[in-house]
Amino acid sequence: MLNYIWAALLISAFVFAGVSDIRDVSRDTYRNGQPLPVELAFPEGIADSARTPVRIRIDAGVYQDFYGTEERPAAGYDGVLLRTDEGMVLRFDAGAALPEPLETIRGVSRSNDDELQGALEEPVSPAPGVGDDPPTAEAAVLFEPVRFVKMTAIGAAALDFAETAAGIAIGLIGVLALFLGVMKIAEEAGIIFAIVRLVRPVLRPLFPEVPEDHPALGMIALNLTANIFGLGNAATPFGIKAMEELQRLNPSEDTATNPMVMLLAMNTASVQLVPPVLLLALLGLQINRLIFAIIITTGLSLLVAIVAAKLYGKLPGSRASDPNQGQRPGGRAPGGGASGHGEG
Repeated sequence: MLNYIWAALLISAFVFAGVSDIRDVSRDTYRNGQPLPVELAFPEGIADSARTPVRIRIDAGVYQDFYGTEERPAAGYDGVLLRTDEGMVLRFDAGAALPEPLETIRGVSRSNDDELQGALEEPVSPAPGVGDDPPTAEAAVLFEPVRFVKMTAIGAAALDFAETAAGIAIGLIGVLALFLGVMKIAEEAGIIFAIVRLVRPVLRPLFPEVPEDHPALGMIALNLTANIFGLGNAATPFGIKAMEELQRLNPSEDTATNPMVMLLAMNTASVQLVPPVLLLALLGLQINRLIFAIIITTGLSLLVAIVAAKLYGKLPGSRASDPNQGQRPGGRAPGGGASGHGEG
């Protein structure tokens, strides 16, 4: 189901972006093919070098009329005038705070150093300076055509996050292997069943459909404990293993049971006694002032999650779709013994 939701969101984003880009093209928002009038000042004088520092001035009224916007450019921008074999190129400094739509144009018409650049329409003929004023020249700069900005941005973001997701997944391989190995050792040594007996009085009211001695309770306890102490790397494999154990009790392959919903809700609430690492890095010892607030907030969120999951399970629609409908809480797992491991 989530795959369909994500696909619908992605398609909707592309549709809205396409409509917006088509509107920009029809309105000629970026004035493709039209040069922007500017004034160039030469603070270091005129030189025949290939790179000449300039001060770029854009008249606010001309800019607003040209782009049909209320944005106003700054009084001036530092830049350089380059002489190349193809002609003269004007570059704004990389750190220039540009108004829209120049800021968007910079994403397309830029140098390797992230500098907005454009070609001058004709050679510059500076007028001599008067007194302390540097020589100036009128010019017109033509930027690269800008089309389908939002579509391109969504595509680039999708690729970037796909790369990020792959990096996270690869990074989790070692963590999962470590903690799943530890859990296997604990299971063979009987530690998991000892944990089940220990936490049974607390977890049984929350997970009444799970058999009393089922190892899922131990995995749930380990998952919640890891979350409470801020051990996110350990909580992930414990949570995955807990879901796997709960799935052994699930007669349906594509519908979650009430215990699975409860576990997901409790993980989403993420009750914590140890402050998050990010807050520790930002606040240092000042985090002591927030410890009680963190405990109270996460405790209340856990309570709300539990109540919401319980109430949701009692709704007629939820009860009708419950895979365990009609089964006695704590009964035998489908197709196996009480522990859910009848197949070995």
